[in-house]
Amino acid sequence: MSLYAVVDPATGKTVREYPTATDEEMQAALSAADKAHREWSRRSTISERAGLLTRVAELHTERRDELAKIIQREMGKPLDQSLGEVDFSAAIYQYYADNAEKFLADEPIDLVEGTGSALIRRRSIGVLIGIMPWNYPYYQVARFAGPNLALGNTIVLKHAPQCPESAAALHQIFSDAGYPEGAYVNVYATNEQIADAIADPRVQGVSLTGSERAGAAVAEIAGRNLKKVVLELGGSDPFIVLSSDDLDATVKAAVEGRFENTGQACNAAKRFIIAEDLYDDFVGKFTAEVLASADGLAPLSSVAAADRLAEQVKQAIAEGATLESEGERQGAFFPPAVLTNVSPDSRTYREELFGPVATVYKAGSEAEAVELANDTPFGLGSYVFTTDPAQADRVADSLDAGMVFVNAVGAEGVELPFGGVKRSGFGRELGKYGIDEFVNKKLIRIS
Repeated sequence: MSLYAVVDPATGKTVREYPTATDEEMQAALSAADKAHREWSRRSTISERAGLLTRVAELHTERRDELAKIIQREMGKPLDQSLGEVDFSAAIYQYYADNAEKFLADEPIDLVEGTGSALIRRRSIGVLIGIMPWNYPYYQVARFAGPNLALGNTIVLKHAPQCPESAAALHQIFSDAGYPEGAYVNVYATNEQIADAIADPRVQGVSLTGSERAGAAVAEIAGRNLKKVVLELGGSDPFIVLSSDDLDATVKAAVEGRFENTGQACNAAKRFIIAEDLYDDFVGKFTAEVLASADGLAPLSSVAAADRLAEQVKQAIAEGATLESEGERQGAFFPPAVLTNVSPDSRTYREELFGPVATVYKAGSEAEAVELANDTPFGLGSYVFTTDPAQADRVADSLDAGMVFVNAVGAEGVELPFGGVKRSGFGRELGKYGIDEFVNKKLIRIS
């Protein structure tokens, strides 16, 4: 089987295989992207680039049904969530189309001494490599491609090996929108080819969303070659419940926060830290809701993903955790489960569980809840539920995370920066900060 293939996780059947890029094709992609930056990017205006992004957004909307069915085949995402992902991606492109002029406007600097003027002018830096994961095949690309194409950077995009069909569909969208050859290039590249591309002097930066292992490997190559990197890696996001005036609603939010995309989201709620006086009621209600979700639950992205999760759960149980689950695993279909009594000494305590399994912990105080929340190598998102506004602000300020959501799940937006700290990576995507990563902030001083 080729490296790139669509394997329907619901059936395990290979739908279609795609040939891996040759070294000659990789060189052609880099040359085209470099040429597009030197010619198209430097001659185009912000307004012209914004117009192209608007057309990309329109094409996502026009082709939403087809695009949604593609990722349902590739990685098992339920159709309604697939449609939602396409719509959110379209909104991201339109957001940068609408705001590019404002975000890229010259920024005056007040001089401390001397006469004349000074300003910062934002300009593109060149060819960027994008390395994308399988869990959000359109949204992840939009977060990276939208702001950088608005800025004028050109993109060579390597998608996940199990997402070749959506990768091709996106390449077609950019072509049909009117981008010149090389502005956005899809490549079915090997890891070795991408390593060589990062080192290539024509490439100025790389953005990766994926695993810690992949992020460390890419950062090492990029650092050795003095290339800018943005990394969005794993997460083991805490969901802290300190008080509630409607526990049923809080439990519902907890289930939604854990099970969106069948639990396969970097910023999904994964560790539930519950105040001692609410713990028993929460665990009872939460477990019942989790087990009830077994009917109709979508498969994980692959059998391999289910194997990995099964191994982690087995390890947790062997180290003393208690499991509540419903149903039997069938291939990539993994039964939803709740783990309690996970020891801090357990290997699972430090790992990200990527699927429909939640871990629940008891906290005797606010301070203990914060300590538990921060006791992880990750620092992507987090959730705080409390009826006390002062406590919400205090706890949010104390969490070692790139994002904190108070009394809400699913509250992400195109205007809100996305990213983490610690082993969850560095850099930001979305919002005005997303366009400020791969940019030359050029000082122009006039006397």
